[in-house]
Amino acid sequence: MRRHAGVGKSRWYKRGRRLLGSGGGRIGGSGRAARHGFPRNRRQHLPRLRGLDDKFRGELAQIVLPYVRRAWIDVQDPDGKLVRFDPNHALKIWALTEPRICADYLLLDEAQDTNPVMEKIFNSQRSQAQLVMVGDSAQAIYGWRGARDVMTDFEGRQLTLSQSFRFGQALADEANRWLMIVQSPLRLRGTPAIDTLIGPLEQADAVLCRTNGGAITEIFKLLEQGKRVALVGGKKSLAELAKAAGDLKAGRRATHPDLVLFQSWDELMEYAEDDPDGQDLLPLVEIIEKHGVTKVLDAMNRLHAENEAEVTLSTAHKAKGREWDNVRIAGDFREPASHDRDLKGNPLPGELSLDDARLAYVAVTRARRHLDLGGLAWIDDHPNGSPRAAPSGPPQRLPPGHQPPSPWDRLGPAPS
Repeated sequence: MRRHAGVGKSRWYKRGRRLLGSGGGRIGGSGRAARHGFPRNRRQHLPRLRGLDDKFRGELAQIVLPYVRRAWIDVQDPDGKLVRFDPNHALKIWALTEPRICADYLLLDEAQDTNPVMEKIFNSQRSQAQLVMVGDSAQAIYGWRGARDVMTDFEGRQLTLSQSFRFGQALADEANRWLMIVQSPLRLRGTPAIDTLIGPLEQADAVLCRTNGGAITEIFKLLEQGKRVALVGGKKSLAELAKAAGDLKAGRRATHPDLVLFQSWDELMEYAEDDPDGQDLLPLVEIIEKHGVTKVLDAMNRLHAENEAEVTLSTAHKAKGREWDNVRIAGDFREPASHDRDLKGNPLPGELSLDDARLAYVAVTRARRHLDLGGLAWIDDHPNGSPRAAPSGPPQRLPPGHQPPSPWDRLGPAPS
């Protein structure tokens, strides 16, 4: 048990109450419940919290779920005022009416990241409409918020698009390396119309980060270079995270979902520096320690609109579906940490998770003409990352028994 998880019923109660926030409607499970297909609020609706082992979610559920159910009643009441109403709530309420969509064809895009409510609505139309799903299982990057790759058990004919029209063969080979890591049978072919380069960039059109803290770090670097910087999605989420970090540093508890379980700044620092699961918070800790919250918020206020910027900054998640000519990967895509050592005492490479590999695949495939691997350059020396030039051409599978079962197997062989 991590020490951040807390012990004792009293402490759990305080932390459970803390999740509810105040007047603004930050009741932890109501929004997540609205994205799930279940008719009632259940334990599955509770978000995973940083620093809390899953085995303790049952205890947390006993405390929080009564409040979540109260929140859901308020959401469905036209005169309710406890919880801010958002589009996810409207979708869930509509789904509970078991709607019938009068159409000949229904197309579900980005099917690899479908929330269960949308999945249930879509599949329930099968009797009166032809259903079409489009997606890439290697780009399933929203499982942490309850999304599911619904193509893996969809009954239908499978067609495969392996020809890229975004980038050339050099980048296709880089993409194929990550496809091998995530155990995808797909192999991409680049377009001969574009000669994509992979190597250091002097001037990037976009910089892609793994974390919000990493994005703040890059904002400071670019502003110090005198660049006009834009942030995909705007400054609000980063400003809220910085303010929450400032609360902890000032001795107050934070209500931000990423920091809610930490009781002090020292606790957050120890988690970020010493726990492999906390590595993605390290850039945030470092930037707050170096500059302070006031300077971070000032930097947020100096951001430009994308059409006025020289460089666009984005997390890899928010870059999904976007593309730029010249892309640099930020330094917070760090090599997986490992505490193991070889016989000479040298650190061994850490295990590369499928979630991180999928996110890296999304990031590297945002470039059209030039990719600077930057923070992902370590993959060249990682056991999972060589060789770069994975075979191009039709999708390939490893021999039976040479790879662990994966969702790809449930899709069946790709058509030739």
